[in-house]
Amino acid sequence: MDLDLSPHGPAPWMDPAHYWPALSAAVTGRGYPLVTVDLTALEGNAADLVRRAGGMTIRVASKSVRCRPVAEAVLALHGYAGLLAYSLPEAVWAAGWCEDVLMGYPTTDQTAIAELLDDDLALARVTLMIDSTDHLDAVDAVRPARERPEVRVAIDLDLAYEPPRAGRVTGRVGVYRSPVAAAEQAQELARTVVDRPGFRLVGAMGYEAQIAGVGDALPPTPPGLRHGPRALVEHARTLVLRRLQADSWVDVVHRRAAMVAAVSEVAEAAGTPLEMVNGGGTGSVHLTRDDPSVTEIAAGSGLFGPGLFDRYRAFAPAPAAAFALPVVRRPAADIATVAGGGWIASGPPGPDRVPTVTWPREVELISHEGVGEVQTPLRGEGARDLAVGDLTWWRHAKAGELAEHTNALVLVRSRVQDGEVVAEVEETVPTYRGEGKAFG
Repeated sequence: MDLDLSPHGPAPWMDPAHYWPALSAAVTGRGYPLVTVDLTALEGNAADLVRRAGGMTIRVASKSVRCRPVAEAVLALHGYAGLLAYSLPEAVWAAGWCEDVLMGYPTTDQTAIAELLDDDLALARVTLMIDSTDHLDAVDAVRPARERPEVRVAIDLDLAYEPPRAGRVTGRVGVYRSPVAAAEQAQELARTVVDRPGFRLVGAMGYEAQIAGVGDALPPTPPGLRHGPRALVEHARTLVLRRLQADSWVDVVHRRAAMVAAVSEVAEAAGTPLEMVNGGGTGSVHLTRDDPSVTEIAAGSGLFGPGLFDRYRAFAPAPAAAFALPVVRRPAADIATVAGGGWIASGPPGPDRVPTVTWPREVELISHEGVGEVQTPLRGEGARDLAVGDLTWWRHAKAGELAEHTNALVLVRSRVQDGEVVAEVEETVPTYRGEGKAFG
């Protein structure tokens, strides 16, 4: 698979009434579950990430792709280099096809650590993430330093925000990751690494999850509810969120710079300057690029454009990844039941973790069934014209989690030709699951 960042013509998905039926026609006769990736949309999203990164290299977050051929094709593009892996077994495997793999999370998996220590290529290409000496102990417990080569490590820096005055109301803004939240802590851990045989400090990472992973646009509200209590609450919540994100970004830039400087001082004194400082995510690329303490940006969700990423003001990714569920029953005139259920995204349970029915329009889930177990009823005017066998199209709330539901991604290519939307299947590629790889 080859991708091209050159500008394309009109975006076919901007004409949903013709785009989704064209996609249905392209995949007719294929089995289910059926997950597609539109290469035209993927290329547009990849190009937009490069533009927003402003010249800073993008490291591909594999958890948001979970398909080796797609990850390899993106890594071949100008502006992309390196993988941000989410498990050590994945990182060791990925070292066979990617020369720079940074772990996004610490590990205590002794089996995987042993595999890493036995694999010279993986040892040269994989960097472990740590935030305490416990993670160094986990490596030494498998094999002490005198019996193995050096292991590359990076320090995970905490960038969650605790508003000084509003904290009692809002609490912590961000995710619980690393306990390393101040320059003194970062420097102490860095000294421990460089003083400890068997490890080499090569980098740091500071992920601003509260900005990169939380949309700041108002969620869509049904026309009849635009001025109701629910809309007012959502509007107020979004305004508070925007203020917190703005304040948080000031804190991120200040604190990340201090922690990176502290770690760099130790690394340089040891004669091994840091190779990289990773930051950002799809939702904050346009901000992270201007932080001088960062050398590269992690991003992945922006490639597939999942449902949660419709809620950002700074960018609007194309719906590159989608899944199709066929109508299998008509229990009532305004209800069509499709095969397939679940597809709920990770994170705090709520309506935003439910997949979005993208086509047809004017249908909704039935509240007491939701996205069902093995079948899902849809109700509304849009369901009246659906026949048994018709395809409905959906978007997952998250990006890579989609790939856990299927062994393969069907790669299609869409275009506007003589005013008509045309879509054709180019090839089918295996997901991680399809390659027999389950990484959690």
